[in-house]
Amino acid sequence: MYFKQRTFREPAETVGIGLHSGRKVRLTLRPAEPGTGIVFRRVDQKPVVEIPSNPLSVNDTRMATTLNVGRVQVATVEHLMSALNGYGIDNAYVDVDAPEIPIMDGSGASFSFLMKQAGIVEQDAPKRFVRLKKTVRVEEGDKWASLSPHNGFKLTFEIDFGHPAIDATAQRAEVDFAHDTYEKAVARARTFGFVQDVEMLRRMGLAQGGSFMNAIVMDEFRVLNPEGLRAQDEFVKHKILDAMGDLYVLGSPLLAHYRAHKSGHGLNNQLLRALLADEEAWEYVTFERAEDCPVDFWLQRPSGV
Repeated sequence: MYFKQRTFREPAETVGIGLHSGRKVRLTLRPAEPGTGIVFRRVDQKPVVEIPSNPLSVNDTRMATTLNVGRVQVATVEHLMSALNGYGIDNAYVDVDAPEIPIMDGSGASFSFLMKQAGIVEQDAPKRFVRLKKTVRVEEGDKWASLSPHNGFKLTFEIDFGHPAIDATAQRAEVDFAHDTYEKAVARARTFGFVQDVEMLRRMGLAQGGSFMNAIVMDEFRVLNPEGLRAQDEFVKHKILDAMGDLYVLGSPLLAHYRAHKSGHGLNNQLLRALLADEEAWEYVTFERAEDCPVDFWLQRPSGV
C-alpha cells in the first residue's frame, strides 16, 4: 500500500499569547481532506479569510515568518509549521482569532502535545514529496542556505553569534530523519533573544509578549532564565526547528539535505523561491509501497496515536 497522507482525527484547541503582538490567541487544529495542504483561517474576520501555506505568500520575515492574503496576515507560523512537518501532517485547517500564532513555550513541544491530543490518522491518498534533483543555494553576505539531493530528509546547521553564552554551546548540529525523531531531537528547543534588543523590537511593534516563559533571554554575557538551557545544543537546534517550519511552507515534505550557516527566516524563504524558480532542480514523487519511503520518522507513530 502506498505511503499515505495524514491529517488529524478530531479538532484540538489551545489558547496562548502572541510573541510579537502580545495578544491572547485561540488556535484550533482541524482535520482536512486529502490534497488540502496546510490552510490558516482567520476566523476573526468576516467573512473568514483563508491563507494557504505558500512560499510566495511570505511577505514579512522580520523575526518571524508571516503569511499574507491581501491585507490579512498570520504571523509567527514557523514553530507550528515545524511541528506539522515533524509529524508528517499533510492536510489541516489552522483556525486563529488573531493575526499571530501563539508562542506557547517558545518551542515546538506544545504544538506536538496538541497534535497528539487531536490524534493523527492516515488518509486514502499518496503523500507527495518534493525531491531535489540538483543543489539550490542562496547567499547573503556570510550567510547561506542550500538544498541538495538526498534520499531522505536531513538538516545541518551552523551558528556564529559571537556571544559568550551561545559560544559556550554547540555551534553545529545535524538531524537526520532516517533515525532521529522530531519529538526527541528538535521539538523542545526554544527561541532566544537579547535584553538589549527588546526595547528596539518593541518600538517596532515586535516582542510585545516575550518573557522568560516563552524564550531564552540573555544579557551581554549570560542566559538569564533561572532554569538555564534545556540542552547544550538548544540554540542551534532551535535554528533547525525554525528551518523545518520555514521549509514546510513549501506545501510538501522535502527529500533533501538542508545545509545552512547563519541562515534565518528571510534566507530560508529565498531558498524556497529559488527552488521553485528552477523547475529542473526538483520533482514530485510518491511511494507505491510505504516501506520504500526513505524517511522513517513519519512511520514511527507518536505515543497515543
